[in-house]
Formats: sequence, C-alpha cells, structure tokens
Amino acid sequence: MTSSEASPSFRLAYVPGVTPTKWVRIWNERLPDIPLNLIAVPAAEACELLRGGGADAGFVRLPVDRTDLAAIPLYTETTVVVVPKDHLVTAVDEVAAEDLADEIVLHPLDETLDWEHRPGRPAKERPATTADAIELVAAGVGLLVVPQSLARLHHRKDLTYRPLTDAPASRVALSWLQEETTDLVEDFIGIVRGRTVNSTRGRSQAPAPAQPKAKRPEAGGARRKPAAGKAAGKPAGKSPRSGSGGPKGARRGKPRRRS
Repeated sequence: MTSSEASPSFRLAYVPGVTPTKWVRIWNERLPDIPLNLIAVPAAEACELLRGGGADAGFVRLPVDRTDLAAIPLYTETTVVVVPKDHLVTAVDEVAAEDLADEIVLHPLDETLDWEHRPGRPAKERPATTADAIELVAAGVGLLVVPQSLARLHHRKDLTYRPLTDAPASRVALSWLQEETTDLVEDFIGIVRGRTVNSTRGRSQAPAPAQPKAKRPEAGGARRKPAAGKAAGKPAGKSPRSGSGGPKGARRGKPRRRS
C-alpha cells in the first residue's frame, strides 16, 4: 500500500490562476468521507511537489516532464497584457506583440509563458514574482503579459488588460506521479473528465443486477392475423371475373347464326 492510499485524505495542489472550486464541490458530494485538502503552490514548484509526494495530484501549467509525471490537458488560456487604465492600449480591443515594441515589458522570474522572442524592451531588473510585477505596472514602470487568469487573480481598480493576439498561450493540466495512480487519483480523474458517478471507468463499480429475460409467447397464444385481401374463414381463390373461377363454357361476344 502506498503512502497516498494510506492517507485518510486526498491532497490536491494547484498553481496560481487555477480555481478548483467546481471539482472540489463534486468530490465532496461523491466522497464525503474523504476530505480533500488544497495546497497552493507556485507554478515553478508544482512538479517537484508531486514528485516528492507532497500532493496526490495537482493542477499545473504545461509543459511537464512526461517521463515520470502523467498529465491530462484541460484548457488553454487567453494571454493578455496588463496596463494602467489610462494607457493608450485601452483604446483598442486587442493588441499585437509589435504594438508593444516601444514599451518596457516586465518579465518576472516566475513567468509561466514560453517565449521565443519576448515583446517590448526589457526592464533593468526582472521582478521576483508576478505579484511584484503587477505593483510595478501600477507604478507606471512597465507593462506585463500573463495568462488571463493571473490578470484576474491580481486585479486592481487602477489596472486593466487586453488580449495579446500573437503571444504564446498557457495550458493548464491535471498531473500526478505515474507510479502513484491510486484509486483516489482515478476518482479525481473521473471528476475532472466529467464522468458520472455510475461510470464504469476509473475505480471499479459494483456489478449491475442481472435483468430478467423476456418470456417467449406460449404456443397457441396469439393468432396470426389473416393476410391482406383474404377474408377470415374462407378459402383463398381467384376472382370469378378472372375467367378461370367462373362456370365452364361461359363465353363473351356475339352468338353464331344457325345454318
């Protein structure tokens, strides 16, 4: 028995920006006797937490190393640029990376986006965290590009954001240590995948009761209906008007003259 199976609870990690409320509610409805403990973890530390046994499963940001971690991609987030409310960017509905060429764009050390070419001009120093970068944006030091959920998480009345059309996107996944795929992990996978409580996938379910076989009709029970066009109780035959069923010798036409 593994440590996860011996634990009386299920430990679920989640990175900033992910809101696991819906899945936690379903877990509490289906498995009320097994508490679910939430563990907030920085995005850069989530995989090591799973490897070290600090959580049974976790919502992480891709990519992850698939050699020892399993991952089920869940959704892809919109990438946005966070700006002061009086910035020129607010005059448009969306922005391209080239529109930020003359702007200072902050890149915190805990950044979750995988850039090939970062937009804008770099700041002299990189902020330690996304929260620190948000404070610098509010102070007018620069702009910040993040997944939309992080912009919402660090919402301020003096800041807003716009979608950045050609930026890399962040994907969120459910991940766990492959060798620790316990029954509780399977239960949570089923919840995240939207399986019903009676689903046969995941943890084994009790066999369904056998359904009684339909009884065959008893011999001599129901009568066959007479074929269409035949009267019940009368032998079938050709119509007298067809010529073969009428009196013999009956002919049509003019009578012959007697000589």
